[in-house]
Amino acid sequence: MPDTQQPQLTIWGRANSVNVQKVLWCLSELGLPYERVDAGMQYGRTREADYLAMNPNARIPTLVEGDFVLWESNSIMRYLCLAHGRGTPIYPEAPKMRAAVDRWLDWTLSTVQPVDRPVFWGIVRTPPAERDMIQVQKDADAAAEVWAIADRLLATRRFMEGDQFTLADIAIGAYARRWLGVEGISRPAQPHLTRWLAELGRRPGFAQHVAPPMS
Repeated sequence: MPDTQQPQLTIWGRANSVNVQKVLWCLSELGLPYERVDAGMQYGRTREADYLAMNPNARIPTLVEGDFVLWESNSIMRYLCLAHGRGTPIYPEAPKMRAAVDRWLDWTLSTVQPVDRPVFWGIVRTPPAERDMIQVQKDADAAAEVWAIADRLLATRRFMEGDQFTLADIAIGAYARRWLGVEGISRPAQPHLTRWLAELGRRPGFAQHVAPPMS
């Protein structure tokens, strides 16, 4: 009989990357098996010719499934839902509901990531003796204004798009874990964001892939 087994899903990227974490959490929500290959930062590999042939950006994550290769974490999550999770509520079929989720995936790239990176890198990935905490606090103040948007929204709903957990919660939740988990900065109380993140923390995919100590 012919082999009808689906090609294995392989994710290239280190486990402490926020963008890899999003994809691994999505895989968990969909119950999909996969293999992960360390790449990026201390693991190198992303500048090697074979990796650049897969992902010309030399970044992570990269998804490989048979002869299909895909990069950009939000695109990977969308693909996983469409190819392996049709009908899943985390990426709705209805055009308006899907567009509403998609806008938050775009928001993480256009608005959250730019304010997250200087705070996270300024503390977590900078040795204590080299940290410029005055600048980091200025960056944290800018980030607080962005996170206030989500906090106000979550005052009136359970998840980012209402009562249903979606890819929007995965994309934003992975960054929120960093925002509320980083130490050494002053930030305003954001109780609705905190409540929402605590609820996300009860999901197995979050607990396994996003909750571990940041590095």
